[in-house]
Amino acid sequence: MLSTIATVLAGLIGAGVIVMGARAFWAPQAAVGFGIPDTPTEDRSFQAWLSVKGVRDIASGLFILIVLVGGTTQLLGWFMLAAGFIPIGDALIVLRSNGPKAAAYGIHGATAVVMLAIGALLLIA
Repeated sequence: MLSTIATVLAGLIGAGVIVMGARAFWAPQAAVGFGIPDTPTEDRSFQAWLSVKGVRDIASGLFILIVLVGGTTQLLGWFMLAAGFIPIGDALIVLRSNGPKAAAYGIHGATAVVMLAIGALLLIA
């Protein structure tokens, strides 16, 4: 039962990351919510960098879904633990950029905790 819940949560994380990546293309102004102050969402150069981030987010979400479908519970657990370092890095970037602590801890930190918890649950289940 525990592994089923963790697997479903991993799938939701994967789908959510895909949606976040896609938003870089249809709603670049949503990047302001990432937490970096003075984000120039109308600047074409920034939009190009945001497109790179979007493609990588989509690929990251697909990786989770691929491991979920084709791998073992153990492999998915290890993958989720490794992927949990991405939101930790995002939180550090926001903090280093003097962004709001609420975004760093409340969005990125919370995401990291959830991903690490899912990974741990999958490994012990």
